[in-house]
This record gives sequence, structure tokens and C-alpha cells, in this order.
Amino acid sequence: MFSSIKTSKSNKELVTKLTNKLNLGAENVIARLAYTYSLAQDARMNLDEILDSSGKEYSLKVLFGEYAEYYIALVCVHYNIYKGDKDVARYVKMHIDHGLEAIFNEVESKSSISGNDFMVNQVEIGLGFLER
Repeated sequence: MFSSIKTSKSNKELVTKLTNKLNLGAENVIARLAYTYSLAQDARMNLDEILDSSGKEYSLKVLFGEYAEYYIALVCVHYNIYKGDKDVARYVKMHIDHGLEAIFNEVESKSSISGNDFMVNQVEIGLGFLER
């Protein structure tokens, strides 16, 4: 298993902007949110399109805390791969980068959105899928 992940250089700034705008806690919280947001969008990453790794670095422990196994399992199920697959870390990195950009694009134009508002909106969307 991998020991750390680095965002792209361009997303290093987005982590800080989103952390400040959404006020949900430390930067690793935004990275976790970005990762799961990207997976929830059913985004499929192409490993040939991986961005640079010159941005914010997170150790596995800081990024996912005591739930690393579960976060890794999400990407494994999404791509039907084993947790020991050589590309797991690359997929995690790509989903964090993708999620940061997607969240930023969604909240950038909303001057008064809070992190709680964003989270509640996402939960409501998820619940809507369950009602179908």
C-alpha cells in the first residue's frame, strides 16, 4: 500500500481556497471530501491523464485517518481492482485532483455557500438516488 499522495501543483491552491471558503476543518478534510465527491460523480479516471504531483502532500494516515481501508476499498470497488494493485495510489490521487476541481467549480460562484450547505445539498442528492 502507498504511504502518501500529492495533489497537482494547480490544486494546491484549490485545497487552501476550499478549506477557507467551506470552513469544514483542516485541508485533509477537503481532500477526503474531494476524493469521495469524485467517486460519487461516477468519474472514471484515465491513468494516461494523471496530473503532476507537485502540490500538497498527505500521508495516508493524515489523508484518511483510521479509515484508510474503507477509503481504499471505495476506489477498488469503483475500478474492480485489488487493494494491492499498483495503480491504487494513482487512482486515489486522480480522484482527489478531480474532486477538488469539481467542488471548486461548483462553489466558486456561490458567494454565501457554507461547507454545511454544500454537505447537506450532497446528502439530499444522494437520498434522491435512493428514492428511485
